[in-house]
Amino acid sequence: MESMEVRKKEDIFCLCGLEAAPGERVSGWLKLGDGEFELPATILHGERKGKTVLIMAGIHAGEYVGIQAAVELARKLKIEKVTGTIILVKVINRPAFENRKGSMGLTDGKNLNRVFPGNPDGTEMERLAYAVDHEIFPAADYCIDLHSGDDYEELTPYVYYAGRASDAVVAASRQMAEQVDVPYMVKSNVVSGGAYNHAASRGIPSILIERGGMGQWSSEESRSTRRDVRNILCHLGIYQGIKDYRTYYPLDVADVRYQDASQGGLWYPRKKAGDMVRKGELLGEVRDYEGKIKEVSTAEFDGVILYQTKTLQVLEDGPMITYGRIVKEYDERKDRIVKYWGKRSESFLEQRRAELHSTMAERWLKEIHKQTEALETVCGEKGQLKILDVGCGTGFFTVLLAKQGYEVIGTDLTPEMVENSRRLAEEEQADCRFLQMDAEDLEFADETFDVVISRNLTWTLPDVEHAYKEWIRVLKKGGILLNFDANYGMSDFADTAGLPKTHAHYTVGDEMMRECEEIKRQLPISSYSRPAWDVEALSRMKLQEFSIDLGISKRIYIEKDEFYNPTPMFLLCARKTE
Repeated sequence: MESMEVRKKEDIFCLCGLEAAPGERVSGWLKLGDGEFELPATILHGERKGKTVLIMAGIHAGEYVGIQAAVELARKLKIEKVTGTIILVKVINRPAFENRKGSMGLTDGKNLNRVFPGNPDGTEMERLAYAVDHEIFPAADYCIDLHSGDDYEELTPYVYYAGRASDAVVAASRQMAEQVDVPYMVKSNVVSGGAYNHAASRGIPSILIERGGMGQWSSEESRSTRRDVRNILCHLGIYQGIKDYRTYYPLDVADVRYQDASQGGLWYPRKKAGDMVRKGELLGEVRDYEGKIKEVSTAEFDGVILYQTKTLQVLEDGPMITYGRIVKEYDERKDRIVKYWGKRSESFLEQRRAELHSTMAERWLKEIHKQTEALETVCGEKGQLKILDVGCGTGFFTVLLAKQGYEVIGTDLTPEMVENSRRLAEEEQADCRFLQMDAEDLEFADETFDVVISRNLTWTLPDVEHAYKEWIRVLKKGGILLNFDANYGMSDFADTAGLPKTHAHYTVGDEMMRECEEIKRQLPISSYSRPAWDVEALSRMKLQEFSIDLGISKRIYIEKDEFYNPTPMFLLCARKTE
């Protein structure tokens, strides 16, 4: 592929007076607009050919998180990991930044992020926008714009992606936004005015990251933005590395309302940025100096506050509060997870088939019976329990327990797993059922099962807490939840050292294990300490009877054979008492 070709010595990257040879990091000044503007920048020109990404900060000079993140990225990104070219412009509106004049133009008072594509014969900000548009944007294949809240703005972290461009540009912009570790993302419907919007109209996939506010910055905010940028670069193939762990997978926020004040006054918000609001709820009031209400802000629909004015004063026609409606669309991570486990379903079938006829089967039965014995006594007869095997894979637990006489249903989201489960049950002449179903959205009535059991599933789920709520919902009063899992977030699946050569992690190949590791890093559960997090989450659901067994692996995985699990498992048992 061309992107992997090593550049020739003479393949020098030139931009506005800065030059970088292949494999070189160069810092200095970009000279734009016939020398009127000099912008601090760093160029990382990789030895291997590839795309060019523009990372810019300081479009709003009083928004410091993005500026500091760009400064740190220029130092910390490793040139040897770059495929293609990275352009880092640390402050676009340099005059206002260096004179501490906030986010408007120093001489014209205009908002740079409202005047693109600019005007070469216009005011200061219009000339700067025109220079960026004609001298920097043509070099970029992708654009990342770093922002935060201005000195009067409190905001919750979120990301915009360009929504008024070609379908391909919008799709690529959205994929970039999905890499950002923030709770929400907003599709922009603006074509011009904003820098990243205008870049997208030129065919450049673009996003804008918002983090921080009130004209302040912190090391953690800068580090988080830096991590977001690195994850995007890895996603684009411009930076060679493994994406970092994430807490969030951004939800879509639509129908954004930008509520401005019809008159100036003293502003008293009733909520904080990031708070959920209900339709008709009071969001804030504008009062005069005597405390008389001049204007009231109320929510037009249920949603989340993205940002709001947090200073005491609000300006006439100035922003009060901005909120939007959360749209929970299909989680694209699930699509990737389903496809991945679909590719592994045949090898899982072979392994589970062998495991059913090994000493492992008896060990698993012994462990399960220890937990269900008391429940069976209450039911009056052994084998009368109704059991749900959620995330059944190719049906090991489902078949194993069905052959003991239990009524068992196995569910899995991956169709290939469900198909192979049915094959295994037929081979073993086991009387059980299998359904394709999302573990986070079970299609059973409340209080259907005596036992919900799962093995090695929760570490693969985007929203484990919601899954637990569903599992508890379908449990009968007095029923038990058995979750066999491990703190896989602390393990590297690509590391096969110490495993027997017959182990599945060898037989599926390095590429599949790397893909598994990549998926894992996109899931919030991978960054939690388990099972402590699980106990805390279940406690919030008003469950009070728990037991944690950290010795399960030593009793199950005695031999280092093809079934061996090197990561210590835990057994979490919870009883539904209400």
